[in-house]
Amino acid sequence: MENNTVKMNIIARIHTDFTTKFGVPRQSGLVDGLKATIVFEPEYRVAEAVRGLEGFSHIWLIWQFSGAVREGWSPTVRPPRLGGNTRMGVFATRSPFRPNEIGLSALRLEKVELHPELGPVLHVTGADLMDGTPIFDVKPYLPYADSHPEATGGFTDPLATHRLEVECEEELLKRIPQERRAGLLGVLEQDPRPRYQNDPERVYGMGFAGHEVKFRVDGEKLFVVEII
Repeated sequence: MENNTVKMNIIARIHTDFTTKFGVPRQSGLVDGLKATIVFEPEYRVAEAVRGLEGFSHIWLIWQFSGAVREGWSPTVRPPRLGGNTRMGVFATRSPFRPNEIGLSALRLEKVELHPELGPVLHVTGADLMDGTPIFDVKPYLPYADSHPEATGGFTDPLATHRLEVECEEELLKRIPQERRAGLLGVLEQDPRPRYQNDPERVYGMGFAGHEVKFRVDGEKLFVVEII
């Protein structure tokens, strides 16, 4: 009888500013200001395993949607960006609710650090993952093979350039560490809300860098009302 399962090892975990799914960018690379680190599991903390990786500007991560593990699967899903009611084929989307809860992200590799205790640590930007997400593999991004400027994005093309204007008082923004502020503003510009929620009076809360960021959206403007 054919075996229809395979074993995958968790080789690393990523550390980001997102403790929950709410607010995580919908795709990798949308917010360059987001900083993250990839720390290998003890078995894989071998400097030789990343030899040569420092010469690449970007990497691919293969990872698990650890917050979306469930039994069974559905052939169609409802992408939030389409209003939450329109169904598309699961293989035509990047929904986390898949037969195998696997994610794929292309990130900018800022540097490879050889930490005295943690071994090789990868410093990256543009991550779309929750803190602690399990990583199954790291691969170099190859521009000559992986970049296709002529590619089309199907039903996602009309949504790709949507941005909100963010208003945040300077005193509120100062509560966020300076090196994290650009990342926060970039996330808010992307509109973290589900697309079907449009109540201008509703206040949303988003965990970011150890703080709770509260905001509301009216039309094309997002107003930060509190940072705790």
